[in-house]
Amino acid sequence: MSTTTTTTTHRHALVVGASRGLGLVLVGELARRGWHVTATTRREGGELRAYADASQGRLDIEPLEMTSPEETAALRRRLDGRRLDLLFVNAAIDRGDLPIGEVPTAMFTEVMVTNALSPLRTLEALRDLVVPGGTVAVMSSEQGSVSRNTEDGYELYKASKAALNQLMRSYATRHRGDAHTKLLIDPGHNRTRLGGPDAPLIPEESIPAVVDVLESQAGAPGLRFLDRHGETVPW
Repeated sequence: MSTTTTTTTHRHALVVGASRGLGLVLVGELARRGWHVTATTRREGGELRAYADASQGRLDIEPLEMTSPEETAALRRRLDGRRLDLLFVNAAIDRGDLPIGEVPTAMFTEVMVTNALSPLRTLEALRDLVVPGGTVAVMSSEQGSVSRNTEDGYELYKASKAALNQLMRSYATRHRGDAHTKLLIDPGHNRTRLGGPDAPLIPEESIPAVVDVLESQAGAPGLRFLDRHGETVPW
């Protein structure tokens, strides 16, 4: 495989966190566009397995508990020799709408480890598989924008996404010379288990737009925080 971004039929994506919701739809959209996709999941089976069985070899599945450094290291060993045009980390949890003074320490730690620390540890462990000109991306949220935090609610989730954004900024600074496109993606408020049943968007409509952004930004230098329309989200 070439060490630069290749034609669509030969591009390879690794999507971390793909068993359901936005990650599952992202995997399906990439495969539909002709990408070869490796998708990680904590639990085998379900819709992701059905996608893989119907993909005509364009989708394979790897087990991963992203919060485990040992499992991440094992995944890196299994993928040795692969070359990725896209590494996309999609993972987040929400533990409800508590004011920060009522958040138990264990809950704070769980959300921060899952939403901020683990995505960046995963990037660090797998980034050397990404080809020059390839893309390293993380699913973020407008909720992580400090300047747009003008409404009450979901303080812990917002803080975790702001921490994710800040850590990604540090990552981009440290690896500024690696020739990778770096993206934080805000997919909008979608009807998923995390987003809730009353969210205004559905993943089947928003994720194709996200993939349009990923494809159009490929090869662009530096870090950008973009929404599904390719517009800049303020920090």
